[in-house]
Amino acid sequence: MLPIRWSTKALDNLDELTDHIAEDSIWAAVDIFELIQNSIIPAATHPYIFRPGRVAGTREIVAHPNYIVVYEIVDGWIQVMGVVHARQRYPG
Repeated sequence: MLPIRWSTKALDNLDELTDHIAEDSIWAAVDIFELIQNSIIPAATHPYIFRPGRVAGTREIVAHPNYIVVYEIVDGWIQVMGVVHARQRYPG
């Protein structure tokens, strides 16, 4: 099982996203936060299970129809690179 590490950028993305959702509903923000954090767990045991990313060397998880988790496999661990909105221009 590979350890999972979140980059500062990915954590910032997740914080911004959940802060925005919390403006309307704290419970929805908590649900999305947990959904996104849990979406990466299967990659720890099956790192290539998710689709290849739009950036070479990355992979993407559709954690929710609106949110994509971008990660890469680095020297024996999973590095979460970012969390992007599905409509966001990425990479951009």
